[in-house]
Amino acid sequence: MNYSYWELKEWFTNIDFTIVGSGIVGLNCAITLKKNHPKAKILILEKGMLPQGASTKNAGFACFGSISEIIDDLNSHTEEEVFHLVQKRWEGLQLLRKNLGDTAIDFQQNKGFELFDSASFFEECISKKNEINQLLQPIFNDNVFSISENKFGFAKIHEQYAVNKFEGQIDTGKMAAQLLLKAQKLGIKILNSITLEAHQESSNKVYLKTNRSDFYTKKLLIATNGFSRELIPEKVQPARAQVLITKPIKNLYIKGTFHLDKGYYYFRNIDNRILFGGGRNLDFETENTTEFGQTEIIQNQLEKILKETILPNTTVEIEHRWSGIMGVGNQKKAIVKQLSNNVFCGVRLGGMGVAIGSLIGKELAELVD
Repeated sequence: MNYSYWELKEWFTNIDFTIVGSGIVGLNCAITLKKNHPKAKILILEKGMLPQGASTKNAGFACFGSISEIIDDLNSHTEEEVFHLVQKRWEGLQLLRKNLGDTAIDFQQNKGFELFDSASFFEECISKKNEINQLLQPIFNDNVFSISENKFGFAKIHEQYAVNKFEGQIDTGKMAAQLLLKAQKLGIKILNSITLEAHQESSNKVYLKTNRSDFYTKKLLIATNGFSRELIPEKVQPARAQVLITKPIKNLYIKGTFHLDKGYYYFRNIDNRILFGGGRNLDFETENTTEFGQTEIIQNQLEKILKETILPNTTVEIEHRWSGIMGVGNQKKAIVKQLSNNVFCGVRLGGMGVAIGSLIGKELAELVD
């Protein structure tokens, strides 16, 4: 198809910044760029009809790490590194809330609860509770973790939970819609169903080859997270997360965000339903993919835990299933860097996109200055 003169002029000519990916990072990057460069022409390319990776497919946890996750991180990171990871996640959540407003994203701070399948693992984690509270004290000015009895009546778990008083939840769809609306109001152009296939840099511009049109941009910013290795040679491993949601449950008494098995399983309440995801630790090799879909081994385990542990005395029906693609690596720290004179990236969010996406997008935009 040949584009008209008007289309070429308006969408594909004299572009200052092109961002690949219209997820949390890409949209926040574009919004920050527009504020810093009000006259700039900014274009976002999105290969999906909606954001393709995890930004509109995640569970909507406004979290920064359960106690077992933080303990696990301390086994592979220094205390200083873990402190800064949590600090960045917390700052990112506050930036998200400030930018969009709690009402607009349906933010609720209903606390986070970690469930344990054995008394020994519970005791192992709780024995380090005071140490971790002390580590995080400068961030929260309060103790983060405490202990609670099994007030929700879950089965086949230890009788006590670890409670995170600062954890919350959002409506992921509302968050994405608000970010899109904010970007569009600023005059940022977003093109969907367009895939960047290759790019080549010259002294002062970047040539972009897409499945729709070829054009030039002054700066290219890549925010494709789990899909980034298709475009750049950074160490980012795709990680699929499978999710299911129940039909509405009458008198649902479960309220909050919940973690199980070091965060590999997670569930929450939403619209009188249970949203439940995880299980990629059952088959890491298969789940290290950019292909969307479900597998029998994980879906069967999700249903088993749902019916035997989460809602043991309730008849429950599954209404819908989906998956999202995250970007992970051997380090939890995101990659925000300048790759060449005119190419930049903000990727590898490690499953913490809701928490750090706003901040990573802002940092990516500020790199160009």
